[in-house]
Amino acid sequence: MLPFLIAITLIAPTDSLRQRIEARIAQVPGAIVGVSLRDLKSGDSLDLNPDVSFHAASTMKVPVMIELFRQAERGWLTLDQPILLVNQFGSIVDGSPFSVDAGDDSDSLMYTKVGQRVPVRELLEHMIVRSSNLTTNALIALVGAQRADATAHELGASNIKVLRGVEDQKAFDAGLSNSTTPRDLATLMWAIEAGRAASRASCDSMRAILLRQEFNQEIPAGVPPGTPVAHKTGWITGVLHDAAIVYPKGRAPYVLVVFTKNIPDEKVARALIVDISRLVYEGLVPTSVSVRSDHSALR
Repeated sequence: MLPFLIAITLIAPTDSLRQRIEARIAQVPGAIVGVSLRDLKSGDSLDLNPDVSFHAASTMKVPVMIELFRQAERGWLTLDQPILLVNQFGSIVDGSPFSVDAGDDSDSLMYTKVGQRVPVRELLEHMIVRSSNLTTNALIALVGAQRADATAHELGASNIKVLRGVEDQKAFDAGLSNSTTPRDLATLMWAIEAGRAASRASCDSMRAILLRQEFNQEIPAGVPPGTPVAHKTGWITGVLHDAAIVYPKGRAPYVLVVFTKNIPDEKVARALIVDISRLVYEGLVPTSVSVRSDHSALR
């Protein structure tokens, strides 16, 4: 009789996954990398340097989005209300005016709307999906950085600092920059997925916006094509981040945050994040393999 085939599931132990991630990070000398993983299926977690503080870059736009929805729920604003889009903001140091540079912004389209009234909903979409710095500053001016910071702390992101908008050079020179940790961003992403960041309806809307993210070269590039990923990237010189909720087919999602710094070559940092994302997916998502019924060894 011919041996029949049985499908079994192999899941890498957490320790093994940790070792593989650490080995991959070690291939980039001098890199500082933080990883926070939360598996919503098992409740397990994996952390590497979870409480190291990083320049938040554009990941700070996540707590701004959360605060925006919470204020809409309180009736303080509406997502459809138009606000005058300007390119002049006050430094948190002394209130002196500054503008953001279209040449340094990933979304130049919104600069064509300066001087026009633009719905909050449209500004929000560009802040997340295209990582617009201009609309970010407009929305921070609307909701208040301190309120966004307080809300993030309330949700359990205890070390995050949302201080200001983008390109406030005087604040930067004074050492006043937005910062966060991998654990903090994982906490906020999980709060969105679990419906705790705001109402369930608002969290669903936030997740939908994050799913429309147009910059998908980091965590999404490490999972099988077609896998939905709700995420927010962040990058400045020497810094590259991604914070994501990954939705594998037929399985509960997981939250993965990867922060990097001290990697001068952006391509090297990006390849590292992609590989960590791939290792996590392979470690968490069951893979069916064929095994002979004669108990032949797995190879």
